[in-house]
Amino acid sequence: MNRALLIVLFAAVTGQAQTPAQGLQNVKSLTCEFQLMATGTWTPDGETRAEIRPRRLTLGFANIDTQDGSAEVASTVGAPHIVVQFSGGYLHFMQIGGSGFLYTTTVFSKVSRPGKFKAVHTRHEYTEASIPGYTSRPEQYYGECEMHG
Repeated sequence: MNRALLIVLFAAVTGQAQTPAQGLQNVKSLTCEFQLMATGTWTPDGETRAEIRPRRLTLGFANIDTQDGSAEVASTVGAPHIVVQFSGGYLHFMQIGGSGFLYTTTVFSKVSRPGKFKAVHTRHEYTEASIPGYTSRPEQYYGECEMHG
């Protein structure tokens, strides 16, 4: 086989392979697992503090439509319909609750392990009282997401 034909065949085969970014742009559902959390707070004298600890959080996103900019979050808390935006290899989800909180999740087109993408989830919430098991301070979670469809 001549060299020019091999180059053309190789280009045709590799050109059909979907890049991670293209996969995220066309994804229909995701399951995200986060294993590490950072919590920020302010002391009574106004100083800022952060605490990092292991914390498992699982999120699911369905009916993702990057063209329409919509998705649904599988959760019993907050608005089920959320805004989604794909830009430059980043898949962003934004959820604003009726009480004013903002949750964002970003999935990077960077593979963490086979079939999984690096991701971060952030919760912008603050209440005077801190209740264990509930978000009462700003939180950021680190983990990965797996595509489905």
